[in-house]
Amino acid sequence: MILNIFGFVFGLIKKFLSIERNMANYGGEPTSRRSAGFPHVVLNERILSSMTRRSVAAHPWHDLEIGPGAPTVFNCVVEIGKGSKVKYELDKPTGLIKVDRILYSSVVYPHNYGFIPRTICEDSDPMDVLILMQEPVLPGSFLRARAIGLMPMIDQGEKDDKIIAVCADDPEFRHYTDIKQLPPHRLAEIRRFFEDYKKNENKKVDVEDFLPAETAIEAIKYSMDLYASYIVESLRK
Repeated sequence: MILNIFGFVFGLIKKFLSIERNMANYGGEPTSRRSAGFPHVVLNERILSSMTRRSVAAHPWHDLEIGPGAPTVFNCVVEIGKGSKVKYELDKPTGLIKVDRILYSSVVYPHNYGFIPRTICEDSDPMDVLILMQEPVLPGSFLRARAIGLMPMIDQGEKDDKIIAVCADDPEFRHYTDIKQLPPHRLAEIRRFFEDYKKNENKKVDVEDFLPAETAIEAIKYSMDLYASYIVESLRK
């Protein structure tokens, strides 16, 4: 409705400009402007055209391609930066990154955290991914990542597995190809964070043993296929 009103208003403006140009060609000028002594100003038609153009913002879950190297190397969208205590998450209806809550426990995310576009899991959310790299990344950014392992997790009795990945364009981390290559203490930090970050909310999280890159790649492939089947099913309706 609002777009229709704007379209109508800008249509009137364009007609008014057309009348002004025709009057200028015949040596005329609008009476109100001539009597007021204002100089004749012609609006930039390119600006006017951009204002009347209707566009829809891209949705990071559905419009961002997963990438030609998937399921091994893939694009992922960062929701939470490394070192943050703010729990950002994707607002699925709008595609914006919203603040869900501040973590109740005295912990921060050990690495950048986000999701893989054009995937879906049994909980109807995209596949979660923890991305190891040198620097924190702003929420809403996307980057290329390589799957190196899977962290099986049970969150309040429900399966909530996480892909462990490295940034494919970070020279310090891109050479890792499997989770067993990481220092044991780094894995212990990751496990402890997810076991503890909901404790002060009286929510139980269980983290099982980390699984290799092969299992992670299979999980991503399954989530890609599941997403594709959802799309096909929605098109049939």
